[in-house]
Amino acid sequence: MKGLKKVTSYILITFVLLITVISLLGIWDIISLEDVMRKIFTSLFIIFIASVIVLFIFSVLIRDSDSNKD
Repeated sequence: MKGLKKVTSYILITFVLLITVISLLGIWDIISLEDVMRKIFTSLFIIFIASVIVLFIFSVLIRDSDSNKD
């Protein structure tokens, strides 16, 4: 459990640093911030939907098959 928290912390720190760099590049007009943010939010939405489906599969389908064995 401790290792999972550590890995999650490092992933969140990486996301914060990445978003900070992208925001700074957008502020200085090096990149088009609107296009990048649209792509980031679209990607995050797709990842969210996929994780909801996986969570549903684990919580409903796999749990039901485990409870039938008892």
